[in-house]
Amino acid sequence: MIVNTDTKPQRSYKNLDCEEYCMALMEMHFFSETLGREVCANALIPKKEGEYKTLFLLHGLSDDHTAWLRYTAIELYANAGGFAVVMPNADRSFYTDMARGDRFFEYVTNELPSVMRSFFKGMSAAREKNFIAGLSMGGYGAFKAALTYPERYAAACSLSGALDLPFVIREYGLETRDFFENIFGDPDAVEGSPHDLLHLLEKAAAEQKNLPQLFLSCGSEDRILPCSRRFKEKAETLGVHVGYTEAPGNHNWIFWNRHIRDFTDLLSQMNG
Repeated sequence: MIVNTDTKPQRSYKNLDCEEYCMALMEMHFFSETLGREVCANALIPKKEGEYKTLFLLHGLSDDHTAWLRYTAIELYANAGGFAVVMPNADRSFYTDMARGDRFFEYVTNELPSVMRSFFKGMSAAREKNFIAGLSMGGYGAFKAALTYPERYAAACSLSGALDLPFVIREYGLETRDFFENIFGDPDAVEGSPHDLLHLLEKAAAEQKNLPQLFLSCGSEDRILPCSRRFKEKAETLGVHVGYTEAPGNHNWIFWNRHIRDFTDLLSQMNG
């Protein structure tokens, strides 16, 4: 099924009401107890009374916490919707508690939200006010968080995500075996483990967990497309609904800027 989102009516971002929604951009440096060192994250915070929604937005393998701000209009989209965006740095970790490295999954899913809520009182821990999304490696991280802690997120979005990790390790030619060993331990043991998103999806369905709304987008010319297709097919066999978009595009910021806008539009419209 191919849905070309370019045919949808597009929201205008030219006339934003800055009396109601003005964003503050903050580059935050703080000590992480989980990682045992200073870390950095960017945060977009709305000038808004009361509680607001928060999107945790994850970067890809070759990027850092600045990439979403540099290459997309995420601040305009957040401004229009009146929600916060938190963009952490996770190095080249696949958002995982690494076999030989830092505990980035613990940091991103537990410590980071707690730290952000201590600084910004408008951020809520309520499920209906929390969302997570990412691209490529970050798409994997977003879905791993959503499937591991479904009670924490109202929705999750993967853009061009590395969702079928055994495929990425065996066939995608992304990095060396040593690279994956440092992150996951034995790469041959990933399938069926807590690192395997298809396994996590099957486990969540078997336990009848109330999953967040899941959304996938990937470009039809993107060579990582099999990951999104396989995740969608697995979800269908398990009776799990996934919003799926396969549209013209490749593994690049032109595609990601267009499709993060689709997700933020949905986020803005969701109750909470």
